[in-house]
Amino acid sequence: MDVVILAAGKGTRMRSSRPKVLQPLAGRPLLAHVLDTARALDAARICVVVGHGADAVRAALDAPDLRWVEQSPQLGTGHAVQQALPELSPDGVALVLYGDVPLITRDTLRRLVEAVAADRLALLTQTVAEPDGYGRIVRDARGKVQRIVEHKDANELERRIHEINTGILAAPVVRLEDWLARIGNDNAQGEYYLTDIVALAVADGVEVVTASPSAGWETAGVNDRRQLAALERTLQATIADALLDAGVTLADPARIDVRGTLECGTDVEIDVDCVFEGRVVLGDGVRIGAHCVLRDAVIGGGTRIAPFSHIESTSTGRDCVIGPYARTRPGTVLADAVHLGNFVEVKNSHVGQGSKANHLAYVGDADVGAGVNIGAGVITCNYDGVNKHRTVIEDEAFVGSDVQLVAPVRVGRGATIGAGTTLTRDAPENQLTISRVKQTSVRWKRPAKKTT
Repeated sequence: MDVVILAAGKGTRMRSSRPKVLQPLAGRPLLAHVLDTARALDAARICVVVGHGADAVRAALDAPDLRWVEQSPQLGTGHAVQQALPELSPDGVALVLYGDVPLITRDTLRRLVEAVAADRLALLTQTVAEPDGYGRIVRDARGKVQRIVEHKDANELERRIHEINTGILAAPVVRLEDWLARIGNDNAQGEYYLTDIVALAVADGVEVVTASPSAGWETAGVNDRRQLAALERTLQATIADALLDAGVTLADPARIDVRGTLECGTDVEIDVDCVFEGRVVLGDGVRIGAHCVLRDAVIGGGTRIAPFSHIESTSTGRDCVIGPYARTRPGTVLADAVHLGNFVEVKNSHVGQGSKANHLAYVGDADVGAGVNIGAGVITCNYDGVNKHRTVIEDEAFVGSDVQLVAPVRVGRGATIGAGTTLTRDAPENQLTISRVKQTSVRWKRPAKKTT
């Protein structure tokens, strides 16, 4: 089986310079979702027909298993499939999908493909309450499919039909090639409709069979921002259902966004309005507070992330406590039982077991040992305006409040750095290092506000 994905449309109603099939759904382009489904079907070939923004679409999603065909000019769906025919196996079956119909499932498509044969054309149809705008499935008195009529070309009686064409079909390639060569463009749009092959199949004595999707939302397409937003909520609801079925506790299933993949262990709890981007893995017993954002993160079992924390490209050990209002940036690795409190930022640093920075600190480009205490207001001065330098804080060191560590610098094992120190040279282990101006008191009178 070969798959043809039609992805040439401009998407004028999106009002965007970005091609429609690259509009994001759950953090990924619409077309990426369709490609995932096509690959899940183990298709022999996947051919993508592009047009508007072809270079951008290919640059965003190119892969060795894809064959790209450009449709120019864009003269309708039938013309688009015609462009793909040279890439398809002539003795196989072609499954036609759409780059702006991202939620179609593998199981529904398998049923459709199983219905097709050398002497059959298989259509995916759906019965809807409001069919306006859709092509209607016209059947004879025996219930046999005779043709598809587009809404703009339908008469009053045909517009009363509630069975619609989803556009998705499967056909023998050799038959498809013949039918596409015979369709015309005598219609309201002046385009070559792929749907016109149905009447030709009937005329040739080829049986037209139908299948239906498991859920109505599978065939929902995207033409404007409103439809895109509605589809986003639909997809997020299905993701939330899957998480609940897997045993994850969601404080409100309607208030979670997964824009990538989220893997959860047992007894994971997620509060409201959390966003997960890229690949996120939550170990057993992890608790995520409200309004957190996690991107490309692996969180060890038993870790608690308090509300309003942002975790990016970070891995943690077990039983860490992070936040509230903490931020970890790319390259952060936390060992077991690390505590990062409110308004602590860590970037490109390794923090050892049991170390703590409980509030108002910046740790960047640093190697922090085990059992280290980092006080309030501590910063690693890692950037000299041109290059980044590393700070090393060895095991059991104590860094007092309001300390500046001017990298490159090393704090020895068990060292204590007094509050208010600006450290510009290495601090020896097991000693107190302090740099302060001498405290003095001067007699003086505070100025009084002048009165008029």
